[in-house]
Amino acid sequence: MTDSDDALLPLDAVRPAASSKDTTGAVVPAPELPVARVAVDNPLPHLDRPFDYLVPATLHGTARPGVRVRVRFAGKLVDGFLLERAGQSDHTGKLTPLERVVSPEQVLTPEIAGLARAVADRYAGTLADVLRLAVPPRHARTEAARPPSESDGRGQDDVADAGTWADYPMGPSFIDALRHGRTPRAVWTALPGAGGWATGLAEAVRATLEGGRGALAVVPDGKDVALLDAELSRLLGPGRHVALTSDLGPAERYRRWLGVLRGQVRAVVGTRAAMFAPVHGLGLVAIWDDGDDLHAERLAPYPHAREVLGLRAHRTGAAMLIGGYARTAEATQLVATRWARPIVAARQEIRRRAPRVRAAGEDAELARDQAARAARLPSVAWRVLRQGLADGPVLVQVPRRGYLPALACAQCRAPARCAHPPTRTSVQEWVRGDGPPGEGLLPYEEPGEEAHVGAAPEGRPGPGGAGREGGAGEAERSPASEESCHGPLALRTGHAAPYCRWCGRVDAAWKCPGCGGHRLRAVVVGARRTAEELGRAFPSVPVRTSGRDGVLARLPAGPALVVATPGAEPVAEGGYAAAVLLDGWALLGRADLRAGEEAVRRWLNAAALLRPGAGLVVLADAALPAVQALVRWDPVTHAERELADRAELGFPPAVRMATLTGAAAAVRQMLEESRLPHGAQVLGPVPVDDAGQERAMVRVPRTGGAALATALKGASGVRAARKAPEVVKVCVDPLDLI
Repeated sequence: MTDSDDALLPLDAVRPAASSKDTTGAVVPAPELPVARVAVDNPLPHLDRPFDYLVPATLHGTARPGVRVRVRFAGKLVDGFLLERAGQSDHTGKLTPLERVVSPEQVLTPEIAGLARAVADRYAGTLADVLRLAVPPRHARTEAARPPSESDGRGQDDVADAGTWADYPMGPSFIDALRHGRTPRAVWTALPGAGGWATGLAEAVRATLEGGRGALAVVPDGKDVALLDAELSRLLGPGRHVALTSDLGPAERYRRWLGVLRGQVRAVVGTRAAMFAPVHGLGLVAIWDDGDDLHAERLAPYPHAREVLGLRAHRTGAAMLIGGYARTAEATQLVATRWARPIVAARQEIRRRAPRVRAAGEDAELARDQAARAARLPSVAWRVLRQGLADGPVLVQVPRRGYLPALACAQCRAPARCAHPPTRTSVQEWVRGDGPPGEGLLPYEEPGEEAHVGAAPEGRPGPGGAGREGGAGEAERSPASEESCHGPLALRTGHAAPYCRWCGRVDAAWKCPGCGGHRLRAVVVGARRTAEELGRAFPSVPVRTSGRDGVLARLPAGPALVVATPGAEPVAEGGYAAAVLLDGWALLGRADLRAGEEAVRRWLNAAALLRPGAGLVVLADAALPAVQALVRWDPVTHAERELADRAELGFPPAVRMATLTGAAAAVRQMLEESRLPHGAQVLGPVPVDDAGQERAMVRVPRTGGAALATALKGASGVRAARKAPEVVKVCVDPLDLI
């Protein structure tokens, strides 16, 4: 290129490149606010604070609060977020300059940054962990793409009536408050009806948008997102809201998230990850079915969507709506402290909408059918199913998935467990004398009957120990039996051999180590086996299943048998004509603090899909409080009683609790080093598994929750600074206390 060619180039092309250093090699700082406070992506609790960096003059225009940056930390290049710019630093030494600005997009808003800090402090976590949940990973091509045109801000039907909220005495005033920019907080006990909750929630979002503010709704799973998304599209029109779910893919999800960040849409619906969506001018946060465990985050610091949304409402002055067919003890606590107001329909309206619920164990039915107490499907359930199929689809809820997830010895009723060694290198194969393992077996029997499964030839010992005549007393054990897997045995199909649910190996020649028996019986019957039984009983009716292997969102009208696990029930067109809730003991008998509350929630969610006055049978003792809450359709009284019981016993939400789980020595050492607040009670530690893990619980009054989180985070920071090899998991207010 000649000198004359330089005149044809733009001025920037021939100008020397700007340098961030002066003639002496020192970095030239930015002319204004040369200090950048950066939240470094570092999970160590003792380093959970912003760090000051120098802003070079070359990055002065792009290093704005909220952008992603790359900095040098502990000798490595790491990611971070620029929180703010300052004129000076408290650091007396030399500041390290920013390496570069990853993107000029300000992805971390001041509101979300403050919320992330509050969530980290409440759950004894770090800001870096919360920001990983709040801000999705960058997708450069999506970020650089031209944004779509903004919506005109008008919906299809700008009506001013209360809609479905007119069925509640306090409903119209709640909608009116949202429409006029006020900040009501309510706990909504929804009326039964297939999909009616989605219409009510969409109307609340529309009223908030009409008031000139944004709205955010969080639901448990993708099926609920689809229902609410359809209602919002109908009420608001296209382009006025977005749905955020994990199955969208990184590019599409980031594109929709950017639309919310840039203010192109102001209404968001999604699963728990959407609780941090950067909605502009937030006026309403709503959560549906807050008792669902899907609202609890599985990653540190394990926040719950209800608590995060409550913090957002408190910090931003937004309205809050907690809705569900049932009511949790936590929501009842908010009503009891007058932080929120209840929205409940009149009893006459509830009776008109609710199905007719009968408990299979009631005295009148037992007098008519003496076998009803022991039968899995008593005669009253068969009658309800038959009558319902004449008018439309019927629903059968089964608490357990799979075929036969639990087996036991048919003679002594001891749980059937795997007798194989825990490693494949020392497996001793046990085969039958008349063929390979698994062939010609009858591995299943109905409860109360017996079936022969994989019997070894007479005189040959099985893998659980040596054979013994008579079957009485305790069988002798081989020395290797103490090192067996001991996992629970189960069946995948009716023609398969039992397999171990832990190690996955087939144990075709199983033998009871206690009594020497070879026969197995079903302890728990899963959804697939139930569908198989009902298919034989009603051969002319199609049987549909909905569960982990495939969730049905909607069901067309017409006779059909739907077998679903809790939470996977599809919405039937026109509602279900009848329903049967099987194995109530499996829900109520769980070793869980929330067993009764969870049973009521799952039952009401399924019963709400029925037509008004349709027949429903629950297989549980009618005298139990949870069953009575379903029969009377009175979840409020049950929740108030649950809260009173927990307050008397000292369990959340009446108190604040935290669990410490890890190696025995590490848990005990952390408890000794923690500066727990005054009045803290330590329960445990107790073993949680055979690998030496222990768990301790720390209980404090509700007013001491912040001090407890600070103390546990400080103890975790001491262990991290000391580079302790064992990790202690800290979880504040966990769902699974027992």
